[in-house]
Amino acid sequence: MKTIFDKTTRDELIARINNLHEGTAAQWGKMNIGQMVDHCIRYEEMMLGRIKCKRSFAGMLFGKMVLKSLLKDEKTIPQSMPTIPEIRIKNNSSCDIAVRKENWVALIEECGRRSDLEFIHPFFGRMTKEQVGRMSYKHADHHLRQFNC
Repeated sequence: MKTIFDKTTRDELIARINNLHEGTAAQWGKMNIGQMVDHCIRYEEMMLGRIKCKRSFAGMLFGKMVLKSLLKDEKTIPQSMPTIPEIRIKNNSSCDIAVRKENWVALIEECGRRSDLEFIHPFFGRMTKEQVGRMSYKHADHHLRQFNC
């Protein structure tokens, strides 16, 4: 299974990120390209522990089961899954996409080099390093597919 901790997989994601540009349109969902990149930046910051999110009650009940289902195989994350409120991008920011892509790439590289990742996800709960690596890959892949990259 692909993981953010594998350099080849990280390089593949980075190449796909570098194919994004201002005019890239979403295949599904409500986000524009800037919102998607900002969302993915916030996701990686959350996984690195820089953004704190409140545990959801539904996550406490069903999180482990959903995580197990998402990570059991190579299938992609389904379209239009709910977003954690703290990393939802509401504004229609129009900053330079190139700068934001560099930020996302730097966060992916940083996450991929970490050996001490222990994380409590707001929906899935406590995650192992292996789960963090696979979920970070699947999340980035999901949004890159959303924008046909």
